[in-house]
Formats: sequence, C-alpha cells, structure tokens
Amino acid sequence: MNVKYPKIESLAETISRHGLSAHKSLGQHFLLDANLCMRIARAAGPLNDLTVLEIGPGPGGLTRALLEAGAHRVVAIERDARCLAALKELAETSPKRLEIVEGDALKVDVAAHLNGPAKIVANLPYNIGTALLLGWLKAPERYRSMTLMFQKEVAARLTATPGGSDYGRLSILVQWRCETRRLFDVNAKAFTPSPKVTSSVVQLVPRSKPLFPAEATSLACVTRAAFGKRRKMLRAALKELVADPETFLAAQGIDPKARAETLDIEAFCALARALPNR
Repeated sequence: MNVKYPKIESLAETISRHGLSAHKSLGQHFLLDANLCMRIARAAGPLNDLTVLEIGPGPGGLTRALLEAGAHRVVAIERDARCLAALKELAETSPKRLEIVEGDALKVDVAAHLNGPAKIVANLPYNIGTALLLGWLKAPERYRSMTLMFQKEVAARLTATPGGSDYGRLSILVQWRCETRRLFDVNAKAFTPSPKVTSSVVQLVPRSKPLFPAEATSLACVTRAAFGKRRKMLRAALKELVADPETFLAAQGIDPKARAETLDIEAFCALARALPNR
C-alpha cells in the first residue's frame, strides 16, 4: 500500500530550482518519470518492514517513489554535494524515514547504516555499478533482494547462460550467489540527459548458500584466468594458474580444448575446488 506524504513540487521543478545538472564524470543520468520510478519501487516487492539502501539518488526521483511505496526507512548514499539540499528537503516531508549519507558508495561502511532486514533498490551510476555489485556479493546475506538498474549490456551478462557471447566471469560470480531475473528495459529517453544506451532493471535474490561448493577467492581467480583469454582453449588460458593445465582439466572431466564460455557454473566451481593453494 502506498504511503501518502505532503505534496511537494515536481522533480523537474526541484532540479531547476537547485540548478542541478547531471555530471558525466559521476555517471549521472536523472530519472524524471515518476511512473517509471514507482514501477521500479514496486518491482522490489513489499518495503514496509525493512530498510532500503539506495545508491546515487541524485535529486531524489527514485527516492520519492520508495517512500511513497511504503519503505519503512531509506538510506540514500550520495557523493554529489550539489544534490544534498534537495534530498534534505525530501527528508523533511518524511520524518525519520530518509537517512542521507554523503560519501562515495564504494567506500561507505554500509553495514553501519543498516539495522535489520534490508533490500537494495537503485538506479546505479554506470561507471561504478559492477564494482558495487561485486562488493555486495561478498556478504549477500545482508539483503533480501537487490533491484538494480544497469546498462542493458551489463544486465545481459548478469543473466547469461553458458554458450552465449554475454556469458562470462560476471555471470558466474553473480549467479553462484544469487538467483537473477531481468525485469524490464528502460529507454534512454526516460533519462536527463539521455545516455547513449538502453538500461535494464535486474533483480537479484541472494541464495541461502552458494549454488555449488567453492571458495570465493578461488572461483574469482579461475574465472579471471579463463575469461581473460576467452578466445583461447582452457589449456592455454589456465597456464598461469597450474603447471599442467591438460592434466588439471582432465582430472575434473573437462576437455582441455574447451573454451571458457562453454563451461557451466558447476564446472567452474569444481575447478576452483581443485585449484592448488596459491
């Protein structure tokens, strides 16, 4: 159920009054469509009993939708000081429900701002979206779900299956820890300024345990080597990790002539478990 809060000016009016413009260096593209923001907020599911973590709220378009959708509490991390005044005005309309944290999301200690169950809902800055996600995957149990907007090509990698050109290291590391769904695409014209690419909203639900047994650093290591030279056969790509790649691969029942994109997550986890101590 949506929550009613005092009527405030439109987001476009707020942006104009504060003289805000998106900075390319920060990967900013302001989402002005209130209906689209609400669609994203609703896609995250019930929010009334938990904290929502939002990264890069900018002037607060999605933030407004999260509050209206009934979020018990929103923690918004914003590094652009120009946007803070607009966000503080929004916080005044929803007392004690919006906490604004000024800082770089890659450096902020998120755990210090979470209290109880949480979800992440964010239109991620293009330039740090993947890095943020990989950081959250170090402790995905903190979150019930992550409903995130990425560039369409990144979303395709997150949800890709073996054999396709989009399938790679990111596909494996994410799907190993989370169930992934691509929800819908967002046209570039929905943003100000319009990016040169289409965006997609993806939902990740952390698994209660990894899909297959493996040690995270070993899996990261073997996928980095395998996909770092994805055009080469695995026997060549894994030379930097093991002295005898052919024997190593054959012992796991994997054809040494295979290429990385043909192996499923279970096979990569098997390689990670067999990897010698480094």
